[in-house]
Amino acid sequence: QVQLVESGGGLVQPGGSLRLSCVASGSIYRINAMGWYRQAPGKERELVAVITSGGSTNYADSLKGRFTISTDNAKNTVYLQMNSLKPEDTAVYYCNVKITGIPEVWGQGTPVTVSS
Repeated sequence: QVQLVESGGGLVQPGGSLRLSCVASGSIYRINAMGWYRQAPGKERELVAVITSGGSTNYADSLKGRFTISTDNAKNTVYLQMNSLKPEDTAVYYCNVKITGIPEVWGQGTPVTVSS
């Protein structure tokens, strides 16, 4: 009953920036946390960043200082601002949300390609 729709991915030059968005809709009572994960070809899915309803954040150590996660709780939306992008950031980026009373939900993913 809950759906996530990601947007904002695409092709960007090394050193460039992108902002990803994810909107949750459906039978939502309360969002406890939202986050971003990514999966590169041939690699395992990994944590990028998470943010709780209270505003606490957690980032992958390698991404601190380049990526910023934020939310608009009134709109059930999470953002990922990605700066100083590197070729190794190329991956499909997935939104994740934890909502009170239901299992966590994943989006379909939005691809990000960093290349010259």
